[in-house]
Amino acid sequence: MSGIAGVLKLDQTAVDEGLLQKMSEPIQKRGPDGTTIIQYQNMGFVQTKLAAVSNGTEPFFDEDFGIIVATNGTIYNQDELRERLIEAGYRFLTESQAEVLTKAYHCWGESFVEELDGAYAIALWSEADRALLLVRDRFGKKPLYYSFGQSERALYFASNTQSLLQTRDIDTEIDPHALHFMYSLHAVVPAPWTILKGIRKVEPGHYLRIDADGSSRSVSYWELTAERDYPQYDEVEWREMIESTLKSAIKKEMNFANEKVGVLLSGGLDSTLITALAIEEGIEGIQTFSVGFEDQPEEKGSEFFYSDQFVDKYQTDHYKFEVPNSEALSRLPEAIANMSEPLFGQDAIGFYLLSERVKTVTSVVQSGQGADEVFAGYFWYPKMVAETEQDPLKRFAKHYFDRPHEEWLEAFTPKYHTENIAGEYIREHLTRPGADTFLDQVLRLDVTRLVVDDPVKRVDNMTMAHGLEARMPFMDQRLVELAMALPPEYKLSHHGKGILKEIARGRVPDSIIDRPKAYFPMPALKYVRGEFLEMMRDTLTSKKAKERGIFNPAYIDELLKNPEAPTSFTNIQGSKLWHAALLELWLNSVGL
Repeated sequence: MSGIAGVLKLDQTAVDEGLLQKMSEPIQKRGPDGTTIIQYQNMGFVQTKLAAVSNGTEPFFDEDFGIIVATNGTIYNQDELRERLIEAGYRFLTESQAEVLTKAYHCWGESFVEELDGAYAIALWSEADRALLLVRDRFGKKPLYYSFGQSERALYFASNTQSLLQTRDIDTEIDPHALHFMYSLHAVVPAPWTILKGIRKVEPGHYLRIDADGSSRSVSYWELTAERDYPQYDEVEWREMIESTLKSAIKKEMNFANEKVGVLLSGGLDSTLITALAIEEGIEGIQTFSVGFEDQPEEKGSEFFYSDQFVDKYQTDHYKFEVPNSEALSRLPEAIANMSEPLFGQDAIGFYLLSERVKTVTSVVQSGQGADEVFAGYFWYPKMVAETEQDPLKRFAKHYFDRPHEEWLEAFTPKYHTENIAGEYIREHLTRPGADTFLDQVLRLDVTRLVVDDPVKRVDNMTMAHGLEARMPFMDQRLVELAMALPPEYKLSHHGKGILKEIARGRVPDSIIDRPKAYFPMPALKYVRGEFLEMMRDTLTSKKAKERGIFNPAYIDELLKNPEAPTSFTNIQGSKLWHAALLELWLNSVGL
């Protein structure tokens, strides 16, 4: 259940099956075990199947109620919902989670979304209401894109942008507002925007209702607060609650599959803690997977030194994959072609190549994404907290934004110039009610808006490119809601993620707990030199890039002259040159 697409014809004509077949092709990697197409009146649904997490054929058409449902992802409480619906008098014909959703909608109406626990994107058509619902989970763990075509005769939806582009009915002009977001927030373009004017995405914790006449409205069904609305627990009580809730999330996501669920094991705290707690919870035969690259003089290309220590302690069924630099560079175009939107994180190729190898062993894994955003693990959080600046946007932007608005204007040609849209957006979200301290404001923004586009989207795109489903227990709803109420000092202690480090002590080797925060090592792509530099030079000075005219040539020339100068890197040490090249490479990959 890992790829969906479809069409609602607003002119009330039938959907062409050939179009649905074309839309299915870019999502078949997400679900390589079969494709099903349903046509009904002016509707068309496509779903590709990942057998490891699928029960029954989907999309599911409930003819008794006139409801069709396609799903991407997993509803973890589907068994509980099924029992509640049986008690309410509903009868089930299959084990499909989509059938649970058809009954849930019939029973509870649009409020059924409030009952769901999981990582999901849902498309639901109700004949009685003559309406299509596009639903996205609370944290946007599963993608869902849509477009009202240029012809204004159809609404299209899909798990990736490539499927929508197959319709040839999309406005593919660059959206200047999205460009401002992308180059202010290191590739984050928050929903509903995307880099292309004609494609939008459903916001996390929202559903979009589209009526048969084409009218639509976006509805929020969940909001996250970050307030001290719990009793005055002491540190031990907080640690016990966080630990218990994290264990429950891990166990829930470990058990919900048709085969063993592995763990992407780096040499860091998050994935090692997941594995240790899973073993404590009685999960047997856990498969763990690590990847390493060639060293550079400045940096090692793997974290095997640390992950091996953990494996020695727990004797997991461990797989180590070593990738030469030549492969990392030569296969970079493949990884870019599987991005639904441009992703600046150079570790995307690492996840792409690791996922390819993991898929030969299993189809479902857990990953540690989200821990840093939920428990304040990044180096910029304490810097923000220590600021004396009272303006929340200035306080945030100084340590996070890739470049000030003035530099952004220098970077792009005048036809793309816009107001400080990213700054306005960040200020508005930071100052919303429901957060007690500045750190609470920042973490709530990060968890509900920024993490969605990086790293959550990066992990989803790169794993699903090989039909591998990645689950993120640190982004479990109950855990996140509890963590948002956790006093800030328990997060910031021990140089960040303090409470997780205390939970890990005695379970994870001290060398892993006490090491400085590390990132996915990709030396060949991290240091802007050699083949990597030449590839970016060729891309940014190509005839096509010049004709496109997105970037100011003088700005690019300066970066090419001084690619490793301090001014050529962002506040969080991203390469400005790579950021520019990546957009051009992605546009080329989708044929634009």
